[in-house]
Amino acid sequence: MTRSLAKKKIFDWTLLPAILTLAWPTMLEQLLHTAVQYIDTAMVGSLGTQATAAVGSTATVGWLVGSSVSAFGIGFLAYISQALGAGDGQRARRAAGQSVLAVLVVGLAFTALTLSLSPLVPVWMQVDPSIRALASRYFFIVYLPMLPRSASVIFGTVLRAAGDTRTPMRVGLGVNAVNVILNFLLIYPSRELSLFGLRFPMWGAGWGVIGAAAASAIAFAAGGLAITLALYRHPRISPRGQSLRPDGTVLRPCLRVAFPNMLQRFGTSLGYVAFAAMINALGEMSTAAHTVANTVESAFYIPGYGMQAAAATLTGNCIGAGDEKRRKALARLIVLIEVSLMLLSGGLLFLFAPAMAGIFSKDPAVIALGSTVLRMVACSEPFYGVSIVIEGMLQGAGKTKVPFVINIAGMWGIRILGTWICTARLGFGLVSAWGCMIGHNLLLFVLFLIYYRRGRWNPLREEYAAGTASAPPPAARPRD
Repeated sequence: MTRSLAKKKIFDWTLLPAILTLAWPTMLEQLLHTAVQYIDTAMVGSLGTQATAAVGSTATVGWLVGSSVSAFGIGFLAYISQALGAGDGQRARRAAGQSVLAVLVVGLAFTALTLSLSPLVPVWMQVDPSIRALASRYFFIVYLPMLPRSASVIFGTVLRAAGDTRTPMRVGLGVNAVNVILNFLLIYPSRELSLFGLRFPMWGAGWGVIGAAAASAIAFAAGGLAITLALYRHPRISPRGQSLRPDGTVLRPCLRVAFPNMLQRFGTSLGYVAFAAMINALGEMSTAAHTVANTVESAFYIPGYGMQAAAATLTGNCIGAGDEKRRKALARLIVLIEVSLMLLSGGLLFLFAPAMAGIFSKDPAVIALGSTVLRMVACSEPFYGVSIVIEGMLQGAGKTKVPFVINIAGMWGIRILGTWICTARLGFGLVSAWGCMIGHNLLLFVLFLIYYRRGRWNPLREEYAAGTASAPPPAARPRD
């Protein structure tokens, strides 16, 4: 009787601590990062609509750069999580050494690229001519420390692959604190402040938008240095003593995973650039409302990306250990938690959209337009959340080719083409563009769910069907 009930049990709640141990630091890290984005936007927004537009108009190009760098981290995530799942610590540390080489090559290449293109980015983004020079200077300063930013992204992924999500969280907390303090000092001019009834003078550089850029650049540089030191001191995954010469036995499998993911991220981020450019062409009001809505919405994806990190690492561990039963149980529980969290976040976004938009703009028209599109997208949150965690599982399995196809088809076939037809041909506004974005999210949900359910991505599927995919005995596992 007990055995029969155990077989019918859908969710194995004993796995919950393993999931939350990996997920909550990533969620907190994302929450802190989003909080700083909120503070940045609010501080810059106090300077006026032009300042908000100057900062927000090139943000999607930043996503393009950041997502391309993070793709390299996904290759190392799949390799290291599977190596550690198989008990092969030496192979994992060798991969960590190769990640240092990747940071040097990628960081320097993107530094040269972003700085050389900074005068052209606002032109490509169809930014209003009156703010192009300001937007260009902001972009140049923010991406000046591209090498330490690459270290933050790739080394953070390496640590998460080893099950350490707390160190990136702590570094992120420090970066955010530095950013906020420097924003306070560099954006505003010297002024008199009041605290608990006491009035005192406060120095300020009065640099405005340029001050916000300088604060971000300094914080990113500090974060890159801190996470590099943390990785080298890590007891399990430190690259100390590892060769920095290219190692094909590590780099080839990592690049096989990273390259499709990089193309996917590049293609989708380029889509975000095209999407933002079409919105910028609608005018300053649409650009400001879109920037505000994007900033607000980013907080409500935090549960999704926290669970995605847990899904990727745990799936890689299970595949490395050959334990399909545990992988399936983890997947069921992660999806349940993800849907529950995204239902909650979507409901909160729908209810409080006007109040949250009002944090970042005092313009009633911007608040009204931003609230409308936020309430629209709130309804699609749970569906998008499922696609996020499924993609995380596929990343842990090292399967990135089909996700590349799915994401590119959704971005360019639905979001970009649909927005172009609605705005450029039919003359509709921002609401229609966000409607196309929601259509894109729903398509991702359907296609990822179908691909996942078919199971062809899973290297343990045939072994499990034959009754052989279970955790190998301890004697068969390689040791550190």
